[in-house]
Order: sequence, then structure tokens, then C-alpha cells
Amino acid sequence: MARACEICGKDRSVGNNVSHANNKTKRLWRPNLQRVHAQIGGATRRLLACTRCIRSGRVAKSTRGI
Repeated sequence: MARACEICGKDRSVGNNVSHANNKTKRLWRPNLQRVHAQIGGATRRLLACTRCIRSGRVAKSTRGI
């Protein structure tokens, strides 16, 4: 399973570390993914969602376990 948001599809982005001497090496930025229980089509399902989708209400969180 790829480390990407299952709602918006956000995944890693690639760039460079740049040192003081202007040396460049590859690096990654990974999205802040959380495993949440969500209501999908009336059923509760566990999925990976980025915090932006959770905060904006794009994920209907389930009350499972409460």
C-alpha cells in the first residue's frame, strides 16, 4: 500500500537538501497521514487520510470504539 491519502491522493514530494556549501542531495517530504475509522457508504472502514482532509471535514469519522 502506498503512503498516500485515500481521500485527496496527496503523496510524497521530492526535492533537494541544500547545504551551506550549496551541495544538493535528494530528500523527501511525506504527508502527515493518520489512520482513521471513517464512514464509507454506510460501512465503517479504516483508511489513511491526511490531516488536512480530516480537519476540513472531508472524512466522515466513525464513532467506533466510543
